[in-house]
Amino acid sequence: MMFPKGGKWQCRKCGYEMDIKAEEKKGIVEKGNKKEMIVVKKEEIALPMDRSIQCPKCGNFGAYWETMQTRGADEPETKFLTCVSCGHRWREY
Repeated sequence: MMFPKGGKWQCRKCGYEMDIKAEEKKGIVEKGNKKEMIVVKKEEIALPMDRSIQCPKCGNFGAYWETMQTRGADEPETKFLTCVSCGHRWREY
């Protein structure tokens, strides 16, 4: 996973760096003192959708979801959801 640092993408594990493109800079967000970017190209990835999930922000039904193991192997996976109407992203544990 690459993270923004000093105008470049940098791998925290091996230290590899590459330039950040101008269009990618728009998607970088700051959370506290950390900067991160979530990139999903919807034309390349087909995420499952559930129309019974209600968005906590806009109240519309329908969300794309994906799961990821964010904690220990003996803990359940985290479900990340994205509203199909407003694009709000949240997670369920």
